[in-house]
Amino acid sequence: MLIKPKRALISLSDKTGIVEFASKLNKLGVEIISTGGTAKLLKEYKINIVEISEFTGFPEILDGRVKTLNPKVHAGILNIRDNEAHQKTMKELGLVDIDMVVVNLYPFEKTISNKDVKLDEAIENIDIGGPTMIRSAAKNFKFVSVIVDNNDFGKIEKELEEKGGITYETRIDLARKAFTHTAVYDSIISNYFNQILNIKFPEEIAIAARKKQGMRYGENPHQEAAFYTQPNIKEPSVSTGKQLQGKELSFNNIIDINAAVEIVKEFKEPVVTIIKHTNPCGTAIGENNLDAYLKALECDPVSAFGGIVGTNREIGKELAEKLAEIFLEVVIAPKFDNEALEILSAKKNLRLIEIENLDNFIRDEELDIKKVTGGMLLADRDLHVFEDVRTLEVPTKRKPTEDEYKALNFAWKVAKHVKSNAIVYAKNDRTIGVGAGQMSRVDSSKIAADKARSPLKGCVMASDAFFPFRDSVDEAASRGITAIIQPGGSIRDKEVIQACDEHNIAMVFTGIRHFKH
Repeated sequence: MLIKPKRALISLSDKTGIVEFASKLNKLGVEIISTGGTAKLLKEYKINIVEISEFTGFPEILDGRVKTLNPKVHAGILNIRDNEAHQKTMKELGLVDIDMVVVNLYPFEKTISNKDVKLDEAIENIDIGGPTMIRSAAKNFKFVSVIVDNNDFGKIEKELEEKGGITYETRIDLARKAFTHTAVYDSIISNYFNQILNIKFPEEIAIAARKKQGMRYGENPHQEAAFYTQPNIKEPSVSTGKQLQGKELSFNNIIDINAAVEIVKEFKEPVVTIIKHTNPCGTAIGENNLDAYLKALECDPVSAFGGIVGTNREIGKELAEKLAEIFLEVVIAPKFDNEALEILSAKKNLRLIEIENLDNFIRDEELDIKKVTGGMLLADRDLHVFEDVRTLEVPTKRKPTEDEYKALNFAWKVAKHVKSNAIVYAKNDRTIGVGAGQMSRVDSSKIAADKARSPLKGCVMASDAFFPFRDSVDEAASRGITAIIQPGGSIRDKEVIQACDEHNIAMVFTGIRHFKH
């Protein structure tokens, strides 16, 4: 059933495109009711309107808090046109239909994005009349068209011109968008109150997200997927990234980019990490990111094939030339200079992702979310860092040397981002061997050693969790490891310490575990 609107109510915070749209409605004979700033703007462009106070016969009051909360407005929107009782009431009370509602909401999200915003200012930007009109119109979509997205103006104009009215299919789709719009709006408000009251885990939680892009498929080709980002994310992340070239990002690309970015953010020095299946197959720091890349690549060049490279410094010509020598899926940096872009543009499918401020940023206050079937887990993000590993407990007879402390600090930062059970062998500026995701810690120790392409003698070892037995220490000792960093806390700590002392290995207890499932 086509519905040709006779009367539209327009009240917008974001007025993009509304002059053209309202002008088109005027030409099609649609009467326009409008409010506040929207009414003023439309009048400036000589568009015929009826002001809301004239329509309702009641003035806007309480600094504009009450203007559309009026029976004339909501009866006009909500009445069921083919219900005789409704039509009788409308006629008796002299009420008229409102067939189109064009509304978007007070900019609450933009307002609270200012870190210095005061509570009173935030409260005044909570829209009440807008969501009420939107929900009323969406509920009555059988007869009313509700527009909350200015990008839909063109589609509506086309239907009115070509079909003479708005189709049922379009109206129900607009209603769907409207209910989602108000739900996201309310969730942002809800989470703001949780934040100011320091309520981390409320009784109920609403999580807002907006679709950033579709995916060709999900984790596997038979799965559908899309990428959503959350409002007001300022921290540099996969969500704030900008794709400069290359194929469409895949589901797995997004996850791997996130892994790369989160490792890169651990370091202030120039750093490069190479990610494969969310694990670092090589990470290094250096005087510059070319130096760091060459060290990182040396750790595991076989696994680096088809991997993802992330760095916290601008990529220039020399690094771009090296990156172009192997097949990579994605390269991430705060910036690419023009020469680097020209070199890498020869690889048409290579995705280049620019994420600003990777070398200078402030963390967002958000929780980590993990989905399980029928529910979700919320937890603090694992952002723990040590200002100085030299202050940590050393239970062994031998204390680490200065070089070993530097290596332990580096290895610990990387191990935090390796899937459990995680073992990292490292020097003070690069990974030498990485063992990830094994069911036993000693297997991770062996795999990390077997993958090492250069001698492990004199390297250090980092373990994301305690050693349940001394076998991992014995394995490390057999490879020439001289120092270990691990959380401690096992019932067999004495046995592990004894093993270290027997092998003259220095060991540091962090008291912090970095499980990553």
